[in-house]
Amino acid sequence: MERPSFLKRRGEFAQQADSKKAKTDGAPKMSFAERMMAKQGWKAGEGLGKDKSGIINPIDVQLRPSGVGLGAVREKTKQQKTEEKRQAEKRGEQYEDSSEEERQNRKRRREIKKAAGIASGGSTPGAGRPKQRFTVDDIPEGLHVPSSLLEITDATGKEPKLLTAAKLSLGAAVPAETTETKLAKRARRDLEAYASAFNDLEEEKKTTEFQEEAFARELETIEREIKIAQEVAAATAALQELQTWDEVIVRLAELQHDTGYDQSVAVAAIHPLFKDTMSRWDPLHDDLENVVSDLQKLSMGAIPPRSIERTDFEKLRPQATTPYETMMQSYFLPRMRTVIMNWDPFHESLSLVAVLAAWFPITPRFIRNNILKQVVAKLSSAIHSWSPRKSIKKKLTSQLPDLVTPWLPFLPRLHSDPRSASGLVSDVKRKFRSLVDAWELSRGVIPEIEKWNRLLGKEFDQVLVTHLLPKLAETLKVDFEVNPADQDLQPLLSVLAWQQLFKLEVMGELIAFHVMPKLLETLHSWLTAEPSYAEIAQWLDWIKSVLPGDINEVPAVAKGWEEMLLMVHTAIDLGERAKTELALPQMRNGRESAAPSPRPSKPSSKPPAAARKEVEELTFRDIVEEWCGEENLLLIPLRKAHETTGSPLFRITASASGQGGVIVYFKGDVLYAQSKKDKNVWEPIGLEESLVKRAEGK
Repeated sequence: MERPSFLKRRGEFAQQADSKKAKTDGAPKMSFAERMMAKQGWKAGEGLGKDKSGIINPIDVQLRPSGVGLGAVREKTKQQKTEEKRQAEKRGEQYEDSSEEERQNRKRRREIKKAAGIASGGSTPGAGRPKQRFTVDDIPEGLHVPSSLLEITDATGKEPKLLTAAKLSLGAAVPAETTETKLAKRARRDLEAYASAFNDLEEEKKTTEFQEEAFARELETIEREIKIAQEVAAATAALQELQTWDEVIVRLAELQHDTGYDQSVAVAAIHPLFKDTMSRWDPLHDDLENVVSDLQKLSMGAIPPRSIERTDFEKLRPQATTPYETMMQSYFLPRMRTVIMNWDPFHESLSLVAVLAAWFPITPRFIRNNILKQVVAKLSSAIHSWSPRKSIKKKLTSQLPDLVTPWLPFLPRLHSDPRSASGLVSDVKRKFRSLVDAWELSRGVIPEIEKWNRLLGKEFDQVLVTHLLPKLAETLKVDFEVNPADQDLQPLLSVLAWQQLFKLEVMGELIAFHVMPKLLETLHSWLTAEPSYAEIAQWLDWIKSVLPGDINEVPAVAKGWEEMLLMVHTAIDLGERAKTELALPQMRNGRESAAPSPRPSKPSSKPPAAARKEVEELTFRDIVEEWCGEENLLLIPLRKAHETTGSPLFRITASASGQGGVIVYFKGDVLYAQSKKDKNVWEPIGLEESLVKRAEGK
């Protein structure tokens, strides 16, 4: 059971709550500011201030456009206009709204006066307009001046002088500050005001006449357009009875031959038939050559040039599209967009190329650009999705050249130049680099590699020299071993398979640096053991026949054969002493540091690494590779890392054998090179002549 005291207090709380609710239900709740103002005597609906003449409603906030400073927008808010109107009515005045429309009209009148050569009424801020004074001779023609004022119209000089006609001729001075003087001054001021107003009316008259002339010219233009439209309507009515495309084309050809017609007549006649044709058209299976031919006969592709010569006061109406452009934009462009959106570039590329080749001669330029923009986006997406490793497995290594080559006549230079930093062909070049890096030499030459050559041009040779040549050298150096008892020629033959893609001197240098030293070493071991000269001669003839004859004639390779023949003759002369006294000729090989050798005459640039990641964007390493290509240097990964930073090490060298030069690594956008004196010291170096000399071993 609850206590009575608690029940009493609970009843009091309920009564207080009901009384508060009754107070608040009768009137809307006031804000804090309204309550403060109400305490000072303000009531809703009254103006601010002691005499209640201030504003009634709060000031509205007007947002300016982004990036626009103070004073750029002068349009009054609705609240400000309402308040000014209320204040004017309170004073018994008529309120004039200075709206945006009025400002535009004033601006237009100023431009008209400026073009007509009439001085505007505006003045330079801060400088008052000079007061215009008149003499008897300066009274404008046509202005009637009372005879009483003719006596005081001459007011030249710094000090005003009252001169009658008689005094003007005699040059007598005027007494100052008399009643007559005051009246004369007042009359003179009135006359000046009359003359100024008269001149303003003359200027306004000139402006009105100029506007009238401009409107007359515009009216003539509109009448001509109406006449043309009526002719179009009449010609279209005569063609409405024709039902088929061929009938309309034949009739239009007859009209064109007999009387000629405006292009809009032909567009109006073929419009419904063209719309129906586009709705049923499948561009990838039918290019509608007959429709294109008919449109060319009607000169639809020849868009008449638009005149840009306009007088100052012709209304500058926007240059609308021609009827033919409107028809193509309304029906041809949407159809092509839909087809391109669902288009498979790898399987339907040639079909779309054929359609665009047929239609582009009669397609307006802005529509062509719109279509090509969508095609480039599709091709770019297809190129980025192409995987070199998957293409090797599926034997589709020439898929990208087959895709891009047919589009070269349509592409702008940005997308057709392999040397540009971005673009379709530049992306294809990066994919070719990745393909060469991922390609195994045991597979032989990349199938249909000549397609890549035709697409990339000189950049193709550059990629081979920088990405393939080091792989060939590494194969001969590591995988090729000389064993007369069981010789494995596969590494050597896999390198020789690429001979046609390099100059003879480059391939000969590879053999001289990586094959001939191994042959000499094996022959020396054979001659210092228990040699059979007949077997040795047979083996030498056989191994020499493996190499192509033109490679054997390269000076560096020919010298190696001469060294081996000389060593055999020396061993025969020494007899048994050959086991201990036969010397091994000193010939450079792949295991020793080599001096700079003749550089390949092919454009050489960027060195590769096997199984490296695809390059999808320009990096500092790409810049260094490009620079090396320009200087005929090689940038070769060493598969080693810097001890401190862990960055991969590279060799920049001028030798095709991949030896010598300078060791470097990348750290951000800085290139660090190993010091000549101390191998543990690494110094930053620029892409300059000193780096070229170190790469050449100087």
